[in-house]
Amino acid sequence: QVQLVESGGGLVQPGGSLRLSCAASTSIFSIYTLGWYRQAPGKQRELVASVTGAGNTDYGDFVKGRFTASRDNAKNTLLLEMTSLKPEDTAVYYCNLQGYSDLDFKYHEYWGQGTQITVSS
Repeated sequence: QVQLVESGGGLVQPGGSLRLSCAASTSIFSIYTLGWYRQAPGKQRELVASVTGAGNTDYGDFVKGRFTASRDNAKNTLLLEMTSLKPEDTAVYYCNLQGYSDLDFKYHEYWGQGTQITVSS
């Protein structure tokens, strides 16, 4: 009913750039928010960026203009362009879909499997 396919990630040097992509496939949501979250070892999962179906974007405070999220509703894809990466950006990044289901009208959220990003020289 919901499938999230993540791509991108890997090892990058400090100051470098990476792109993450999340392709969403769903038969039970007409309207939903797509987002990227991250979790570093020993820390709580936190919002990186999210985009609603209407195109409203929200970023984590730590982003500070370094990352840009964009959503292609025709392709059900969320892109995350990351620049000026820092070692503290090292984490597992998860794609997230959330919204009210067309089936039960209740709020649900789904997670991708996660992709590792390591920022190190």
